[in-house]
Amino acid sequence: MNFKQKYVLKQFKQVLRLVSLRNYSSSSGPLASLTKKYETGDLSRDEIQLDACRSLENVYNSLRTYVPVKQNLFNKVFSKPIEPPKGLYIYGAVGGGKTMLMDLFYNCCNIDKKSRVHFNEFMVNVHKQIHAIKNKYGPQFRSNSKPFDPIPIVAQEITDGSWLICFDEFQVTDIADAMILKRLFTQLFANGVVVVATSNRKPDDLYKNGLQRSNFIPFIPILKRYCDVYNLDSGIDYRVKSMKNKRIMYFVKSDYKLDPVSPIFKLLVSKENDVVRTKTFTILNRNVTFCKACGGVLESSFDELCSRPLGSNDYLHLTQFFHTIIIRDVPQLSLKLKSETRRFINMIDSFYDNRLRIIITSSVPLEDLFCKDKTDDDVEQRVLMDDLDLNKAEASANVFTGDEEIFAFDRTISRITEMINEEYWKKYDR
Repeated sequence: MNFKQKYVLKQFKQVLRLVSLRNYSSSSGPLASLTKKYETGDLSRDEIQLDACRSLENVYNSLRTYVPVKQNLFNKVFSKPIEPPKGLYIYGAVGGGKTMLMDLFYNCCNIDKKSRVHFNEFMVNVHKQIHAIKNKYGPQFRSNSKPFDPIPIVAQEITDGSWLICFDEFQVTDIADAMILKRLFTQLFANGVVVVATSNRKPDDLYKNGLQRSNFIPFIPILKRYCDVYNLDSGIDYRVKSMKNKRIMYFVKSDYKLDPVSPIFKLLVSKENDVVRTKTFTILNRNVTFCKACGGVLESSFDELCSRPLGSNDYLHLTQFFHTIIIRDVPQLSLKLKSETRRFINMIDSFYDNRLRIIITSSVPLEDLFCKDKTDDDVEQRVLMDDLDLNKAEASANVFTGDEEIFAFDRTISRITEMINEEYWKKYDR
């Protein structure tokens, strides 16, 4: 037996050993888990959810005999790359059960190298890795005629940590993300990564009307090649339907003579081993200060959280320290407050994905929290258009029209509806 044959046999034995460690069976897959929830009454039977779960079951079954082989010089030369099984991209309206189904699938997969992450959080970490790798290896390549590309190294680091990645809320709103997705995911798929994702948008509508979208469009066929696409849209928002009458932590200020939140704050901090004080975090070499915190409880305001230049990374940082956040004085949001609205959407996404509890006081009911009427009276928009030397007809990107905020806010309302209800609070009582 020559060296090549020995190497191939060794790789084959390694795959067999890893596969044999997995306890896969039809009785432990996502379809069986969903059926059990129907039988026990935990969920109402939904044929569209059931059909989507069958697609997840196909992915689950395809992983039984698959383990990616780490690429190196030898197997690039002597062996044919193993095509990864197709993943699944589930899109549809808010509250239809996309995340619930993906979590069922994720929990059923007996795979060590798997991860389940919000897409915004994933991209924040990708940019951190790119920055770190450029600092580490970039100087060695400065004398080279070709520019240094950190993407292959980042993709390999991601693959080494997880080759099954489940993305919640796959959305592209940032031009920096849009410009690297094709290269990043081409490399991830080449490394054998399998992707399951949920989104409110179908693949063809990702980064719709975004700046320089022509550079992003080549990513879409790559995503479709490696992921089947399923439209889960039953027309029912289960969050709103099941929790409409159980709201306990959203307060319209005009309904109360006295402040309803202060007693709740006192009760929460009585369970903390700390004192009420100012809290300052250092995030990416910036100091971010909050006036009132105690242990795992933060009492803040809309202005403190959303009127300052904070981003997804800042909100993710807060989730590592607090289990409950009070957000006071949320105004009615609109496209006149476009920057603040974007921050509010990103903030709620981060808090929801990390299972934080929130308390909100507002001047308007939750159903009226966002005014979708468009307006031409947008100073920020006009300044940006002037800086880019664009006229109104040319400014069709989402950054000008506000379409992305209008589209995303339905998800935000749905998530808040779940986060302020009694069942959610009991479930995530820490």
